[in-house]
Amino acid sequence: MNNYLFDEFQGVSPAEWKQKIQVDLKGADYNETLLWKTEEGITVRPFYTKEDRTNVAISTPKEGFKVCQKIIITNEEKANSFAIDAIKRGATAIEFIAKENFDFKTVLKGIDSKNTTLYFSFSFLSSEFTKEISTFLNSNNRYFNTDIIGNLASSGNWFSNLKNDHTQLEEIVKNTQNSICVNTSIYQNAGATITQQLAYALAHANEYLNHFGSSTANNIHFNFSVGSNYFFEIAKLRAFRILWDSLLKEYNTEATVHIFTQPSLRNKTLYDYNVNMLRTTSECMSAILGGTNTIANSSYDAIFHQPNKFGERISRNQLLILQQESELAEAQNIADGTYYIETITQQLAQKALEVFKQIEQGGGFLKQLKEGIIQRKIKESADKEQQLFDSGKLVLLGTNKIQNENDKMKNDLEVSPFLKVRNEKTLIQPIIQKRLAEKLEQDRLENE
Repeated sequence: MNNYLFDEFQGVSPAEWKQKIQVDLKGADYNETLLWKTEEGITVRPFYTKEDRTNVAISTPKEGFKVCQKIIITNEEKANSFAIDAIKRGATAIEFIAKENFDFKTVLKGIDSKNTTLYFSFSFLSSEFTKEISTFLNSNNRYFNTDIIGNLASSGNWFSNLKNDHTQLEEIVKNTQNSICVNTSIYQNAGATITQQLAYALAHANEYLNHFGSSTANNIHFNFSVGSNYFFEIAKLRAFRILWDSLLKEYNTEATVHIFTQPSLRNKTLYDYNVNMLRTTSECMSAILGGTNTIANSSYDAIFHQPNKFGERISRNQLLILQQESELAEAQNIADGTYYIETITQQLAQKALEVFKQIEQGGGFLKQLKEGIIQRKIKESADKEQQLFDSGKLVLLGTNKIQNENDKMKNDLEVSPFLKVRNEKTLIQPIIQKRLAEKLEQDRLENE
């Protein structure tokens, strides 16, 4: 390419840019006026240049992302029909969610498991049932979201008890591939900072590596929730790939990381609920550009309606529009070379690594979870975020700003959108996942 036109212009150094900005500020302090400090302790500058590039290679997926449809199994034939219809309408992955054993042959009838990625999320633990499904499918294009540590963190209890859970998981790992999931969505939806999410994801996964050895690295996949901090969420997923590769180097092994993402629950609202579509669109874009493998979008009315065809179709079509009409089908590495994103990616990875090392020095993730340290730190972060929302500094449109007083929701609640109080005894304090707007929404409902 002929650069002759560009040769006429002299390059401008970062120092010269800063000097020009300082002049334009007319005496205002550069640091106080233009620098922004995040909850992660990262200072965001007003401009970045090629000197800020990190040139760190990130192993993003080589193929496009999968569009996933979540299906809760209450009736096997209906679940099968819904799955086949979703695939016909563009879904390339299905996540089946179940509370108890089901007739999997009926659920999976007519589904091409070679060309459709399948995820199984069970709120029970059964090595025999998992093995039966794995044998029936006879394909590595399926993932079992088995996470005994995640269940302990979110519920406060093992599925059964420590010994039996580990025995069951050992059987699952021995007989199936892609059988361990590290569910980091728990931490995001409870209010953890991005740095904490990355550090806890790494420490959480490290517990499985310590128990099963480095050979199980290829058996582990990750579930992330993505929030509304657009560029930072892109950087979060990219930073995790760096961190995972760094951890595996310590084990003298390599493994391709598989990341499943979904929009955050934390910022979704009951009132002016159509805004949830804007939030999930932004979050899905962050997931795509961050290099996710699979995305399962959330319906705009998921927090207060039963699953319904219209809501599910809209959420699926949001992904299809991003994939096909916005031409983001294979955009997972699009952030390579972006000065700003590369910089915050590296900083997030570095800060998360520091927190990870502190956890390991303190005895590991499981020990700190049992001692309540992880829960306390997440609660501190969540309380800060809640205060920002309550004071109006963190804005959710239609909820704590620009409210529509004519918006009435009391008669439209098919399911409760609020945190359910549990009275059962737990071994440890569970990590509570809660939306920011709950208290405000409860007050509005009472006054309708």
